[in-house]
Amino acid sequence: MDFILYAVPFFFVLIAVELLADRWRGVSNYRVADAINSISTGVLSTTTGLLTKGVGLVTYAFALKHLALFELSADSVWVWVFAFVFYDFCYYWLHRMGHERNILWAAHSVHHQSEDYNLSTALRQTSTGFLLSWIFYLPMAVAGVPLLVFVSVAALNLLYQFWVHTRHIPKLGWFEWFFVTPSNHRAHHAQNALYMDRNYGGVFIIWDRLFGSFQEEDDNEPVIFGVTTPLASWNPIWANVQFYAQLWADARRAESTWDKLRIWFMRTGWRPADVAARYPMNKPDLSQFRKFEVPLDGRQLWYVALQFCVYIALGSYLMNLEPQLSTPALVLGWGAVAVGLFVLGVALENRPWALKLELLRLASNMPLVWLAPVVGLWPASAVGWVGLLSYSLLSGIGLYCCRNRFTRLAS
Repeated sequence: MDFILYAVPFFFVLIAVELLADRWRGVSNYRVADAINSISTGVLSTTTGLLTKGVGLVTYAFALKHLALFELSADSVWVWVFAFVFYDFCYYWLHRMGHERNILWAAHSVHHQSEDYNLSTALRQTSTGFLLSWIFYLPMAVAGVPLLVFVSVAALNLLYQFWVHTRHIPKLGWFEWFFVTPSNHRAHHAQNALYMDRNYGGVFIIWDRLFGSFQEEDDNEPVIFGVTTPLASWNPIWANVQFYAQLWADARRAESTWDKLRIWFMRTGWRPADVAARYPMNKPDLSQFRKFEVPLDGRQLWYVALQFCVYIALGSYLMNLEPQLSTPALVLGWGAVAVGLFVLGVALENRPWALKLELLRLASNMPLVWLAPVVGLWPASAVGWVGLLSYSLLSGIGLYCCRNRFTRLAS
């Protein structure tokens, strides 16, 4: 059973509930652009996962077949309990190394880039984690945990982590000693020196207490969310490549071949001495911290938000029909999502070329209408043609109403 697929509607219901709680308490934990950016990275991660999940599944199945020391049964409740706890133990080390090694932080940093903390932050996920994360779960295959059980407990672990991304729930007494909670996970998302690189557990906080990485949220040290090298962008594509680009630039500039290679696997933040001297990077002063913000006209923001809903729908469509879709159809669907979210990110940042790029995105719907039925993304029908063309026409009208805002803010 795909637990994540069925949970998606509840995610958005709970986000709506949190927004109501914000309003009731007179606080503001959401910014529209930030929330769109967080959910955009989630949509991109999910659609990318439809194409890349085979990496983890194939490697796990191979290890299970050839390296398993035991043959555990999926019919045993105790196997499920064991697998649930064992998965979180493996996740702890993946998560910890994700903070402590450059190459792994390049993927995981996406989840920490938001300078707000709310339930939309939970949906902010990497699209490149599949490259190396599978390595950390191979011990479960060696222990003989069946593939079905592994996939199920992985989904349950991820689902648990959703609710801890809120500022509305205080410390929970004894529960804090054993489980990850909103309080100790808020500390995990901080860029304050006190909280940096702490509280890695997914479900159980006991791993952090055992291995010395626990830090309680301190009422005297308010959490400042985000990363010490700010993303300063609303673009989900750049969010996924920012730190890779930084590592690549430093590797290219390094004079030593050894430094060019080892920079990827050194502790997070390590840079070759010659590169650090020639290209210093100043960390922001947290006492002067200001959240990244771009002035947006109200009409422009509404336009982007409504367009964004289209890509949430497209991402949900791909998730629901993934078993019936061919690889070319999934690639086309993923491409449409990636391009669309990139263009909307450009619009949120008020880039000078945002209007032209948005016109190009709408124009691309014409070949999409023809190509989608060819690869089987959706059946050829008059409804499909009329629907997509009507959407493009309505979007064009909306863009026409916003054109002066785009032009004025970009100039």
